[in-house]
Amino acid sequence: AMGRFEALGVTETRKGSGTYLLKPISAGTIHLPLSLDTAELRDGLLHTLEVRRGIEAEASMVAARRRTVDDLRTIEEKLIEMERVHLATGTSGPEDLAFHLAVYDATHNPLFRQLLGQMREAFERFWDHPFDRQDFARRSFPYHRELFDAIVARNAELARGKTLKILEIVAEDIEEMSK
Repeated sequence: AMGRFEALGVTETRKGSGTYLLKPISAGTIHLPLSLDTAELRDGLLHTLEVRRGIEAEASMVAARRRTVDDLRTIEEKLIEMERVHLATGTSGPEDLAFHLAVYDATHNPLFRQLLGQMREAFERFWDHPFDRQDFARRSFPYHRELFDAIVARNAELARGKTLKILEIVAEDIEEMSK
């Protein structure tokens, strides 16, 4: 049973330390495991991206409407770090994730972070070295600042458009780099 919970991402066993609960579990909790076949990485990424488009576009719109001053501070902090790392190294996978998680948090709806976080976790090893290319999704970099600006301006439609542009570039790079 514990192995099954670990496979579902509910628990994590740490050598010499024990087993840790990663997700809240109670009698009232509904756990919806997300399974993605990473054997066919390209197809799995594209399938995930189709679903992410709708959810992330909505998350950006909701964040633009509901964001607080504290949310903006956090998103900007993550964006500045992402820009710093990107300019220094040409890539910024973990920092990109932190930026997007801050946007999801600005929705004040925990399901955005849970759903989108789970989708991204499924491809964690891919995001470390996408197609062994430093330039994966590099063209999307400037749109992150524009997405932030749209959220600051409370322009939900513009935030949606910038998110879709970022994901369009990611899809193009998956198609191109997986040939």
